[in-house]
Amino acid sequence: MELGYALNTLYFLVSAVLVMWMAAGFTMLEAGSVRSKNVTEILLKNVALYSVASLTFLFVGYELMYGGWNAPEDHALMSDFFFQVVFVATAMSVVSGAVAERKKLWSFLIFAGIFTAVIYPIQGSWSWGGGWLSEVGFFDFAGSGIVHMAGAAAALAAVLLIGPRKGKYDNNGTPVAIHGSSSTQVALGTLILWMGWFGFNGGSQLSILGIDNANAVAQIFVNTNTAAAAGLLSAMVLSKLWLKKTALNVTLNGALAGLVVITADPFTPSPEIAALYGAIGGLIVPISMALLEKWGIDDPVGAISVHGVAGIVGLMLVPILNIDATLYGQAVGTGAIFVFVFGTSMVVWYLLKMTIGLRVGEEEELVGSDMWETGESAYPEFMDKNK
Repeated sequence: MELGYALNTLYFLVSAVLVMWMAAGFTMLEAGSVRSKNVTEILLKNVALYSVASLTFLFVGYELMYGGWNAPEDHALMSDFFFQVVFVATAMSVVSGAVAERKKLWSFLIFAGIFTAVIYPIQGSWSWGGGWLSEVGFFDFAGSGIVHMAGAAAALAAVLLIGPRKGKYDNNGTPVAIHGSSSTQVALGTLILWMGWFGFNGGSQLSILGIDNANAVAQIFVNTNTAAAAGLLSAMVLSKLWLKKTALNVTLNGALAGLVVITADPFTPSPEIAALYGAIGGLIVPISMALLEKWGIDDPVGAISVHGVAGIVGLMLVPILNIDATLYGQAVGTGAIFVFVFGTSMVVWYLLKMTIGLRVGEEEELVGSDMWETGESAYPEFMDKNK
């Protein structure tokens, strides 16, 4: 009993550290996706939002989500908290990239506090906390909806209120490409996220003890990796056929889309089916990104498509093979989470807009948030304020 308790606790902690490492992935991906003049602010924002989430979920969110600090029988309570807090930070990281290059840092961090303390825990309590969604047949193994779609819903609310970046659309409303500062960082961030996802999905088995759990964890790891690989390759092929170029950002987002899709149920499918699911994500997300951009939704990293659209796809694929899920339950859960998070986030973002403001001033947006907000540049040797 004591050995099993210790092993499960260790498994929770190691898995949580892998998920925490995803914060570095989001940071690198976003830093490479924005222009040089905004990189330092992006770095600051990501480490700050992780810190905010760590404190708000500790003091408010965890108890709200799980109805108290109840000691588990097979692992340490603090390992359970640590595993959960890195998930809420992941959800908030989804929001970060979508509003990059034009939002106010402190408005964002205030929202982060409210989201991680109240909004995320309330919707999480409906399913993982044993609430009403867990009783209607809603199934979300590791958080395609509870984490990823929730973050995307909050991001969409912000983007609709804050508007696109200056210069993103020409006088005819046609999207204009705004290239990021470092493709190297984008690729590195994607690989870090890919690695961290093994803790995200594998740790959600909640135990490593016994033959069944050990086999399940191994299956989850293989399915997670397979879905990401298939998502990347399908997006890569689509990019070549559609754009006549093998676009790096499209390709990498295909891998992330595959990961988000399989997160809803990384255990039930065979590796072959996991590859199919991942490939579906890799095909859908580039199309979603193009449509959202056409419709005036400026998302510098494609977060709304990768985490929102792919999250919905993953949730709706679950009932095909998983007898514990129903199409009705998945539809109700998906709708409830999206409507609640989008609606409450819209209210909070709007109140912030009407009080301290959401968007930086025109001069700050032109010069960049690095010098305006932080007083330092990430690349001082060759900094051009307009690049």
